[in-house]
Amino acid sequence: MLSPIAAQAAEAKIVLDAHHASCVTCLPIVKGVLTNVKGVSAVSVSQHADVVAEVTYDDAQTSPEALIKATTDQGYPAELSKKTGG
Repeated sequence: MLSPIAAQAAEAKIVLDAHHASCVTCLPIVKGVLTNVKGVSAVSVSQHADVVAEVTYDDAQTSPEALIKATTDQGYPAELSKKTGG
């Protein structure tokens, strides 16, 4: 039988803008950091002025705040993307 928390888990998606990430090596670093957060199932990144990351995650295991903290702790402050309504 599923626990009430497991029954409420849902896949969620957000788009993050990771700042100070304009070099060629920043893209794979940001992707790797987000991929290693427990509950993340997919990360797609693209390079613009900064890195834009679309993250699919299990909202019972992680949160947008945890994803933002993960990139920020590695020197790439992030925020929910304003361009996509994230």
